[in-house]
Amino acid sequence: MNIVCLVKQVPEIALIKVDTAANQVILPAGPVVLNPFDEYAVEEGLRIKEKTGGKCVVISVGTERTESALRDCLALGVDDAYLCTDPAFAGSDPQGIARVLAAGLKKIGAYDLVLAGKQAIDSDSAQVPSAVAGLLDLPQTMFVKKFESIDGGKARVYRSTEDGYDVVDLTLPAVVSVVKEINEPRLPSLKGKMAAKKKEIVKWSAADLGLSGEGLGSNSMTKTLAVSPPPPRPKGEILTGDSPEDIANKLFDKLRQNQVI
Repeated sequence: MNIVCLVKQVPEIALIKVDTAANQVILPAGPVVLNPFDEYAVEEGLRIKEKTGGKCVVISVGTERTESALRDCLALGVDDAYLCTDPAFAGSDPQGIARVLAAGLKKIGAYDLVLAGKQAIDSDSAQVPSAVAGLLDLPQTMFVKKFESIDGGKARVYRSTEDGYDVVDLTLPAVVSVVKEINEPRLPSLKGKMAAKKKEIVKWSAADLGLSGEGLGSNSMTKTLAVSPPPPRPKGEILTGDSPEDIANKLFDKLRQNQVI
């Protein structure tokens, strides 16, 4: 079973600033980390590899700074890491990033399963995995909480819904995004960290992937009209009463008034 995990390096969310005058989101030049949701995808890829054999690799779109996130994955036991890096990719929207990753997957060649975190914590678009599946004409299931089985070119997964979950049967190869309930990511070993430092990261440019500037970078199909910081969280309210039952009744009335229930 050959597995490819789509990963992204993201900034520390607390350090992101919004410049409303310039209509831009200012990303910090400081620390960057592996997207937390992608950690669950990598862990699931490693677990499936350990059960079925084969390889588990990671691929990302970014710059030289992205290498640190890829080495974090290598330290966990990932076999190989691929970095799609080119000035033409800078500023690409989710559809553009999906085009790059789809081209990278074609270059990797044979794979049985593509895994990704449900979304990146910086953009929160949750578009890339499904867009990759669409570009490669692959079956897809998003927000998966459990792999019940995976064997013989088939997989059965539990897809999270607002009311519980759906059971979905997939024909492989397929693209699956996962939620954090699926597992508990492992920590890297010292041996893994040392090996990751020596491992070569394969780098591909736009030319290597056969991509032009169409739909990428400043030519992305998505245009930003305005940016603004999220509104401040409304001030909370402490309910008081003569008894716990009185407080519970007031809470119930508040929830009904606000159409929560």
